[in-house]
Amino acid sequence: MSSSELVRLLGELSEANGAPGFEDQVRELIAREVEGYVDELRVDRLGNLVAVKGEGRPRVMVAAHMDEVALMVRHVEDRGFIKFVALGGVSPYVLVGQEVVVEGSRGRVYGVVGSRPPHLRDQVKELKIDDLYIDVGAGSHDEVRELGVGVGDFAFFSSNFRALGDDCVMGKAFDDRVGCVVLIEVLKGLGELEGSVYGVFTVQEEVGCRGATVAAYAIEPDVAVVLEGTIAADTPDVPAFKAVTRLGAGPAVRVMDASMIADRRLLKFVVSVAEELGIPYQLQISPTSGTDAGRIHLARAGVPSTVISVPCRYIHSPRSIARLSDIERTIELVRAVVERLHEFVSGGQ
Repeated sequence: MSSSELVRLLGELSEANGAPGFEDQVRELIAREVEGYVDELRVDRLGNLVAVKGEGRPRVMVAAHMDEVALMVRHVEDRGFIKFVALGGVSPYVLVGQEVVVEGSRGRVYGVVGSRPPHLRDQVKELKIDDLYIDVGAGSHDEVRELGVGVGDFAFFSSNFRALGDDCVMGKAFDDRVGCVVLIEVLKGLGELEGSVYGVFTVQEEVGCRGATVAAYAIEPDVAVVLEGTIAADTPDVPAFKAVTRLGAGPAVRVMDASMIADRRLLKFVVSVAEELGIPYQLQISPTSGTDAGRIHLARAGVPSTVISVPCRYIHSPRSIARLSDIERTIELVRAVVERLHEFVSGGQ
């Protein structure tokens, strides 16, 4: 895949809106990209997009989630201000003053997240989601209703995707649209397989890994690989030992997180493939976060699982930054791992 094609695909996915339970736009884009490259393409009852290549055992599940952190309208006040709840881990501090777009019944409505002015704010008080509201320029509840906005509608960061130089890109929802890009390209480029690969673009990861839970139960995989856009806290305000991952250091292979301790044999297998191919990688310790692998590895009788991620700065905010070289190396590693996972399964796991 050329860098320009990678930028195009990530840009389209980044600018699409896909809240937990409202992944339709993202799913349609992905389906168009992978159609013709897989043997079967279906949507399950919860909304997961399942792309199958090959047949029989071993059955490999490769998952990337389509949803992003978002907001949901919970109440419209008499003066037209919109109160909301967060879907996923959204800090109130990254919301203040941000442009958002509400997907209303009559189309998109733009607004800004407001809060009490700093001149009037108690500087000691901790800022909370309940302190914030969306201002769409309406003067009353009726005006908001006329715009087609009501309780239960979704709101998203309104952010444009941009290239920053030759190797960096910036945009919203890199968690986990970069993982979706990796999975799309892996499915497109897979060679002859021993067994089958189930590429699953999951729903509702940000609110409890719900799509992955039902998909893993239905597929009953022998082994699983989860793809993520993960925390890169390699910034001046974070101690080096808490950086989690770093931009430019290659794909992150997860050792543990709050939801899973990696299968040591599978971890060793992934690292051996990376070293054999000369792909730079980094080992990730992430004690306060989790992924779909946390649910997949507990499915039925248990599934050996690993997580391979693209480092991204400022995830769960209006704009993240990632390196194309990290994405390209992740695609290369995941493709090689998936094509050889039959060796791991037959090796007496």
